[in-house]
Amino acid sequence: MTDIKFTQIESNGINMRLAHAGEGPLVLLIHGWPESWYSWRHQITALADAGYHAVAPDMRGYGGTSAPAEPEAYRADHLAKDVVGIIDHFDQETATIVGHDWGSMVVWYTALFHPDRINGVMGMSVPYGGRAKQEPLDSFKAAFGDNFFYILYHNELDQNMLGVAEAEYDQDPKGLLSRLYASPDSPRAPALITDPKRRAGGWIDRLGEVLEQPAWLSDEDLAYFVNEFTGSGFRGGVNYYRNFDTNWTITETLDPVIAMPSAFVSGSQDVVIQGADTAALNAMMSPVMKQLGDITLIEGMGHWIQQEAPAETNAAIIKFLKSI
Repeated sequence: MTDIKFTQIESNGINMRLAHAGEGPLVLLIHGWPESWYSWRHQITALADAGYHAVAPDMRGYGGTSAPAEPEAYRADHLAKDVVGIIDHFDQETATIVGHDWGSMVVWYTALFHPDRINGVMGMSVPYGGRAKQEPLDSFKAAFGDNFFYILYHNELDQNMLGVAEAEYDQDPKGLLSRLYASPDSPRAPALITDPKRRAGGWIDRLGEVLEQPAWLSDEDLAYFVNEFTGSGFRGGVNYYRNFDTNWTITETLDPVIAMPSAFVSGSQDVVIQGADTAALNAMMSPVMKQLGDITLIEGMGHWIQQEAPAETNAAIIKFLKSI
C-alpha cells in the first residue's frame, strides 16, 4: 500500500477522500455497496504500473468522504457531478471511469449526464439495459410482494422517518460484511431466518454465517472495511437505494444510449447477472451501447470480482483502456 497516496478534495460541494497512484491518462475507480476505495487496492497500483493515473474515491456516504443525511443528496445527478468534480480537480477534460456494483450505475449515469467528460466506461457486476419501462420500486414490489428483498428493505423508514436497514447494520457491521464478502463456494452455517416473508426479520440473520473467509479476504482486509463502516455508518450507502424511482424520473429526458466505448466484467457466478452468459448480456446491452466492446465473464467467480480475481480483472481493465 506504500505506493498509494491519499488526498482530500472538494467536489460538488462535498469533501472527498481519494486514493491514487501513478501518472498518465486518468482512470477513476468507483466502488459500490457496501465498499470503499479499498475494494480497488489491487487495481490502483496495477494501473499505475501500466502507465495510468488511477484514482479510487470514497464515494459520498462512505469512509473519509462527506455523508449527507438526507436521501435526496444521493440522486444520480449529484453522484455524477461528484465524479466530474474529481476530473476537474486533476485539470483533465475527460477520464475513463470504471465502476463495480452501485459504482457501475454511477458510471452509466455519469456517461448519460456528462458524455463530454467521459471517454470510456466499464461496468462490473451490474449491466446496463437502458431506462426501465416503469418505476423500479413498483417492479420490485410486484415481483416480491410480502417477501424480503434487500432493495425494498433499504427503502423502509420507521415511525420517526429513520432508516430501518441502517439501524440493523450499524449494530453489527462485521456481521453484515463478513456474510456479504464471500465467494460462491464459501462454507456457511444455516441461516437463522428461513421464512421468506419480510415480517420474519431483517437481513443479517437471513445470511448464513461464513465459516471460512475466502482466500481473497484476509482478517486485516475485513477489519479495514469494518472500521470504515463503524466510523461512517451505513446510512449514506443505503441512501443510494432510496433514489431508484427518483433516478428513473430525472433521466426521462436523457438519451438512454451510451455513446462512448464501453465494456463489462463480471464473475460468472455473480448473483446479479442471474446466470446470463455473454450472448445474453450482449443482447441486453448492445442496443443501448453504441461502442460495446468486450464482455468478460470470469469463470467461477462471484460478486466481488476485482478482489476475488484481481489479475484477471486488471487484465480486462488494461485491455479496455488500451482500446480507447
